[in-house]
Amino acid sequence: MESIYALAIAVLTGSGVWLLLRPRTFQVIMGLSLLSYAVNLFIFGMGRLSLNAPPIIRGDEVMDPASYADPVPQALVLTAIVIGFATTALFLVVLLASRGLTGTDHVDGQEPET
Repeated sequence: MESIYALAIAVLTGSGVWLLLRPRTFQVIMGLSLLSYAVNLFIFGMGRLSLNAPPIIRGDEVMDPASYADPVPQALVLTAIVIGFATTALFLVVLLASRGLTGTDHVDGQEPET
């Protein structure tokens, strides 16, 4: 499971970097989004991957804390997802304003000469 998880992070990171290097602003925004998803998955993975482990420890039972999932990375990733949505929305508004002002969505505001 860890190798598939690491492969998914690598694919998201590679795709994000590739899109960041594109000349169109929408592709750059999608690249930033993919990179943020890769970082979120990385943070989530650092909290120890475990299947069927409850994130909340009940107070009436004495259990091994190692058998529970760590809720801190889950909370961090949830916060990062919300902030990522807001940032993406802000970037899209800036993209639309830039396209309205310049008439193109090229990153430097000028279409390449052919």
